[in-house]
Amino acid sequence: MTTHPDLGHTLSLRLGAGLWQALCEESRQRGESPSHLVRSLLSESLDLEHHTLYQVSTSGALVQGVYQGCVTVAEILKHGDFGLGTYDSLDGEGIMLDGVCWQARSDGSVREAPADAEAPFWVTTRFHADKTEQLSNIKGWEDLTQRLDALRDNDNLFVGLRLRGHFNSIRYRVACRAEAGTDLVSATSHQAEFQQEGVNGTLVGFWTPSYARTINVPGFHLHLLTDDRQHAGHVLDLQCDQIEVDLHREEALHLALPETPAFLKADLSGDPAAALAVAESKHS
Repeated sequence: MTTHPDLGHTLSLRLGAGLWQALCEESRQRGESPSHLVRSLLSESLDLEHHTLYQVSTSGALVQGVYQGCVTVAEILKHGDFGLGTYDSLDGEGIMLDGVCWQARSDGSVREAPADAEAPFWVTTRFHADKTEQLSNIKGWEDLTQRLDALRDNDNLFVGLRLRGHFNSIRYRVACRAEAGTDLVSATSHQAEFQQEGVNGTLVGFWTPSYARTINVPGFHLHLLTDDRQHAGHVLDLQCDQIEVDLHREEALHLALPETPAFLKADLSGDPAAALAVAESKHS
């Protein structure tokens, strides 16, 4: 083994013919080089992906109306067991919890997403709590986010968040199916909004640093899934007496970019933060 201080370590080893053939075949099927595949397999075996975000596409692309599905639920599940996103043509909200993907629809229904359902945007990780806290007497969204901010120890790493408890009231929205090319603000101007009283559930989501606003939604982004799997969506407001908060620090980002014509031709040079703030907020 050779060590390069700036580049890492180079490992040389001899493989039997059978193992080499299997590695080459898997490399061909995945479309990865053998060396990259070995690194991936070692990371999985050594449990090093537990602090890695796997993300499909960017928030900037969504703002520009790039909603075409580019990756299946089955493929997303290879990279994590926890996360959120949306489906082809903004057809509802996506929630991944305990290795199962759910689809909240604009008619208020919730279903387990089929393996061949496609997503234009998704963020997932293998969630393991690094820190657990209890929060009491949450009076609203702003109160919650201020309390969560106090639990973070820095402003530069992504954080996975799982919040579990009983919600006295919770308001959420579900995006409605949109025509390709419709900008995100226009597409969400007629989003379906719901409110539930006295439900048990889990909030799934992430905190994203402001410097990554062209990649992901800056700040807190949370989706609800009730324990009975009857209600789900993008959280707008809430009140609860007590909630358990699990935080999971993300130390690496794997960004998978679509190769669809719409993505390749999109103008992603602008700052999408203002449009995201409007699209993700409550609408009167």
